[in-house]
Amino acid sequence: MENNNQDLTVWQRLSKTFGPNSTLGQGQPDYKLDKKEILKTQDKAEYEKAKLQNQQSLYLSTNWAKVENNLYTQAVYYEPTRLAAFYDYESMEYTPEISTALDIYAEESTTPDQNGYVLQVYSESKRIKSILVDLFVNTLDINTNLPMWIRNMCKYGDNFVYLKLDAEKGINGCLQLPNIEIERLERGIDSRTAQATMNLNRKALKFNWKARDAEFNTWEVAHFRLLGDDRKLPYGTSMLEKARRIWKQLVLSEDAMLIYRTSRAPERRVFKVFVGNMDDKDVEAYVQRVANKFKRDQIVDRKTGNVDLRFNQMAVDQDYFIPVRDVAQGNPIDTLPGATNLSEIADIEYIQKKLVTALRIPKAYLGFEEPVGDGKNLSLLDIRFARTINRIQKSAIAEMNKIAIIHLFLLGFEDELSNFTLQLTNPSKQADLLMIDVWKEKVALYKELVTEIPKSIQPTSATWAKKHIFGFSDDEIKNELLQVRMERAVSAELDNTATIVTKTGIFDNVDKLYKSASGTTAPAGAEGAAPGGDMGEGGGGAPPPPPEGGAPPIPESVRKEKNKLILETIEDDFDEDEFLDFQKMNGSLGMIEEQLGKLLKD
Repeated sequence: MENNNQDLTVWQRLSKTFGPNSTLGQGQPDYKLDKKEILKTQDKAEYEKAKLQNQQSLYLSTNWAKVENNLYTQAVYYEPTRLAAFYDYESMEYTPEISTALDIYAEESTTPDQNGYVLQVYSESKRIKSILVDLFVNTLDINTNLPMWIRNMCKYGDNFVYLKLDAEKGINGCLQLPNIEIERLERGIDSRTAQATMNLNRKALKFNWKARDAEFNTWEVAHFRLLGDDRKLPYGTSMLEKARRIWKQLVLSEDAMLIYRTSRAPERRVFKVFVGNMDDKDVEAYVQRVANKFKRDQIVDRKTGNVDLRFNQMAVDQDYFIPVRDVAQGNPIDTLPGATNLSEIADIEYIQKKLVTALRIPKAYLGFEEPVGDGKNLSLLDIRFARTINRIQKSAIAEMNKIAIIHLFLLGFEDELSNFTLQLTNPSKQADLLMIDVWKEKVALYKELVTEIPKSIQPTSATWAKKHIFGFSDDEIKNELLQVRMERAVSAELDNTATIVTKTGIFDNVDKLYKSASGTTAPAGAEGAAPGGDMGEGGGGAPPPPPEGGAPPIPESVRKEKNKLILETIEDDFDEDEFLDFQKMNGSLGMIEEQLGKLLKD
């Protein structure tokens, strides 16, 4: 088997690792029913048993084929629906509530931790950790790309990323693929799909770019998907799917509200036209002629000769003209007030609440309401919303694990493919605090159960309490006992530190500066020591008092430090007498004075 793997290229081994013959083992069962291959035996009962078992296996094989064909039919019928849903998602993007919700999904799922890292990598091997950190931070630029990937995944339910691979360097780049044009072809489906022109007997997972007629292997494309509805398999389910119908209702309701406001909000006027004893047949024409006179005036442009119908600025085309015969009719022009219920939008608010419920985001996050009850209700909603974010993060981590495995496989770390863990930051501090409270209660309960009662025995053993309160297994309890024993040994060694390590060397510079006689700093309050430590060269004793009216004397060590600064030296073995010989200095000054006198006389 190993020789066969050595004969394969790295790409063939990668296909074998992610192919149908890998650890999944979900290939179609293959059963045969042949009298020559059943069993060679002299016992008729054993022969009949083996024959019956093969018949039952053949029946199961037939059922497998039926189920697989049913899943294929389901996927084929879902494809047009999937494309229609994608167009709805594009239109929903222009609704502020939904666009803000998608931004919240992406931002909350990629919240940096206290160190500023979006993705945390854990591994027992420092080399594996450094390789994966370099991959995600430098090569894939996860801080910039991951929010976009998660936003697309929440919007469409799927997000396809093409990986640029190198046989020696691993993954060295990535590109975003158009989600609406990528098709996922799983076993049993690709051989019956019209767009697929591949080997009919192949069972491996493939991705097909329909617009470019391109085929990709499973390890060339990272498919981020939110699995939540089995009717949409093998694709994910968008976070906007449950809001599609509500969104259409909201759009229609808002349009109707605007139409009503524009048609009913303005005031109207009632013009009473006096018709006197005019014949009933002529009243309508007369009133219409009067109305047209109010509505528009025909003006002929002298330069062009065109007739311009200029509308009255009072918008009287919406007014009413009523004929009257009573001469004493008062108020020939009355005003009808506009609509008075324009502030009643309860129906719009009802639909908005349903939309927010479908998006599973607290309304306070979208600005629809203010938090009440000192924010306690919002805290509970925050914990519930954190579970939604954790579900999104798990879907993203699942595909990033695949990316990390491909990278390590190409680099030759085939034995370290599972020696790492990826994690995204939990955005909810309230959820963390709630978990801390739960652990506090567990620890308190554990202490009560293992504490011995006076004049009695403890309620339970420590082993039982660890198993039923903390959920430890028997192996974990044994390992925990071994760890406790090691920690007690470490504690005993730490207590014996003072006898093993007599001097650390941390204060060597301070000791040299103050020239401690013993080589260590004298403890404060020791016999014969000054309050600030041994400052002299010959032993203890307080320094002489300063002269009256003068400054206190400069300690010898401080004066030497200043001399070192003057002479620009930092050597520890600095000797003042070697550099500052005052007798030689006086002699030199006398010689200089003698030479100056000679020059002046000349």
